[in-house]
Amino acid sequence: MEDAIEKADVLIEALAWIRQFRGKITVIKLGGSVMEDPSAMTHLLMDVVFMETVGMRPVVVHGGGAAITRAMADAGLQPRFVQGRRYTDDAALEIVERVLAYQINEQLAHEIELLGGRAMPMNFRTTNVLFGQRIQLHDATGQPVDLGHVGKVTRVDRQTLDRLCCEGIVPVIPSMCATDQGEKLNVNADTAATAVAQALEAEKMVFLSDVNGVRRRKDDPDSLAHSLTAEEARTLIATGAIEAGMIPKVEACLETLQKGVRKVHIIDGRLRHSLLLEVYTSKGVGTEIVDDRRQ
Repeated sequence: MEDAIEKADVLIEALAWIRQFRGKITVIKLGGSVMEDPSAMTHLLMDVVFMETVGMRPVVVHGGGAAITRAMADAGLQPRFVQGRRYTDDAALEIVERVLAYQINEQLAHEIELLGGRAMPMNFRTTNVLFGQRIQLHDATGQPVDLGHVGKVTRVDRQTLDRLCCEGIVPVIPSMCATDQGEKLNVNADTAATAVAQALEAEKMVFLSDVNGVRRRKDDPDSLAHSLTAEEARTLIATGAIEAGMIPKVEACLETLQKGVRKVHIIDGRLRHSLLLEVYTSKGVGTEIVDDRRQ
């Protein structure tokens, strides 16, 4: 009987959050090592189906780095990175499109449907919703840097995404875009997700990671910060509490907040049902970062 009562208490706690977020858009960025764990992915997609079922409007944006690297190796191509971005020539673009925009994208949408949800793969064979242009970077001397077919999102087809969300369909978006001239471009998944969240005026954006969030003291696993303001996050970067691979994640969160998204979360996607625990419980299991102006 006590177990049954505890389960009821959990549902009651979730009820307040379900009501608050009903009809609100949450952008979920999938990528990294989480996508290499089939069990973790199944539980994350179950969470996405739950969120849609109780009235939230989830939108999934994904990358696929490890799978692309494997496919390039199988083709005898060596990955090349320029200023931290994957150089994408014609041969690499063909692989990125095939693996990211079709294989992974359509498989994710299919798995959501197998779990009882409704999903639409948003790729070049169905309906593309991301449009952009080539990235223009320069080296230390001011000379242009060639990244090949690498771009940034400048426009999102909000009307199509809003319509799908209102119909209870989860859009699944690969991190690629097209130019007005029809050129296909490889896009960093974090920046693609940020562009989608901004365009949709999302309530939340969730970055799924292989760490459980931001620590106030980098060597103390018990110092997890469940909630930070943007200013507190900047201070932790400046003091060195946030370092190495966590810095670009937090900087992506801060950029997302500056674009108008209300809250950004970093959670460990390997933790079973971490998405539900972060969104529908009072304490959460990761770190939420909020804009100082909304405090």
